[in-house]
Amino acid sequence: MQYILALDQGTTSSRAIVFDRQGGIRAIAQKEFRQIFPQAGWVEHDADEIWASQIGVAVEALSHAGLQSRDIAAIGITNQRETTIIWDRDTGVPIHHAIVWQDRRTAEFCERLKADGAGPLVQARTGLLIDAYFSATKIRWLLDHVPGARARAEAGKLAFGTVDTWLVWKLTGGRQHVTDASNASRTMLFNIHTLAWDDELLRLFGIPASLLPTVRGSSEVCGDTATTLGLGQVPIAGIAGDQQSALFGQMCRSAGMSKNTYGTGCFLLQNIGATPTASRNRLVTTVAWTIGGRTEYALEGSVFIGGAVVQWLRDGLGVIRQAADVEALALSVPDNGGVYFVPAFAGLGAPHWDSFARGTMVGLTRGTTAGHIARAALESIALQVAELLDAMAADCGVSATELRVDGGASANNTLMQMQADLLGVPVVRPAITETTALGAAYLAGLAVGFWPSVDDLTGQWQVDRRFEPHMADSTRHAMRSRWADAVERAKGWETV
Repeated sequence: MQYILALDQGTTSSRAIVFDRQGGIRAIAQKEFRQIFPQAGWVEHDADEIWASQIGVAVEALSHAGLQSRDIAAIGITNQRETTIIWDRDTGVPIHHAIVWQDRRTAEFCERLKADGAGPLVQARTGLLIDAYFSATKIRWLLDHVPGARARAEAGKLAFGTVDTWLVWKLTGGRQHVTDASNASRTMLFNIHTLAWDDELLRLFGIPASLLPTVRGSSEVCGDTATTLGLGQVPIAGIAGDQQSALFGQMCRSAGMSKNTYGTGCFLLQNIGATPTASRNRLVTTVAWTIGGRTEYALEGSVFIGGAVVQWLRDGLGVIRQAADVEALALSVPDNGGVYFVPAFAGLGAPHWDSFARGTMVGLTRGTTAGHIARAALESIALQVAELLDAMAADCGVSATELRVDGGASANNTLMQMQADLLGVPVVRPAITETTALGAAYLAGLAVGFWPSVDDLTGQWQVDRRFEPHMADSTRHAMRSRWADAVERAKGWETV
């Protein structure tokens, strides 16, 4: 058994990657699935489509690699977090589409909770700020709006899971209803100090405990795949939310090390060690991973719309034919021409946490071209990340000396140079940018002895390219200031 299979279930696609013992990629398969927008601010997925796409690419990746199930030592799972699925325990049929992490339908309920003074309790127990982003209010919405759901839940007939839980349920033929601590910590129901579901929070949100999965470690065998799936009987041995998995895959094992993942959103995480310190600058504290009984934590800042802004340029405006075309279009102009684009399509995440902000473009003139808009779109990604790193430095009292990067958009050299320029610190891209899947593979491999220890993995992390900042301080400060002005114009739009 010479390989690990990582299942990387993301917001817009499912991927499967086969890794060898050196952390190299043997094969990869990917499939996009539908994004469902029932009304403004609502985002859903078909959970059965998620499953079909994920099992399909798993089988495809093994075929590409010329491998059989006996060649796979273990499976690791990493997933889009917070996305909420409830299904029938007997039939395995979801009661509704999955409500995606980007969905804002529960924003008003979150505002009522904050007005009622629930914010300090939630942050103290979970490390999170009350927001529609997290799972708890999505669960409540499903129980309140799907006919008969609450009664069935209270009778113990329904199961809740984030996407990792759904995949494990399906992979094991319904034998395992589990999650790991990193995913549990994204629900707004999990006490990150006691590492258990919190009864007081369950009462606050009106959620029966019988819905919830068992919380396991991030690196331990939690079940075997059902032999009917075409994968054989393989241990599922690693689970972590996508951003925590990327932090591990980037080998950010020491307190103070940071990474940013450029996916549909952007997620900046900093390892803070074994103590869950609360943020003073509107970041969240989250479980990074639990390995061998030891739990480590991270500070996190979340940008809701990162790479998705490029998808919007492609699918919404039609100014590019494929995502990779954005780089050439942005380079067709020397600067943004005074255009700033705040892509608050799903509100603003950290450090603003404004569910009612909406996308805004300012500074348009008759001279504005598609090139200026493309450049402003890329800059919006880098500017949002820069805000997060500022907040993290304020929390920790230490400025970053570099930022490790990964995710699909990290392949865009123009964006990475913009990021270094707007941060004023080097941006470091590793040789393997599939660090989200790699982290899941590492967690699974450690659990079954494929890799003897974490120390054996550290040397596998290698630099592909280092982007040094070249922008003058005066230009950086001016751009950051104008960006802040644009963000203020985007805030609170839905309340006007």
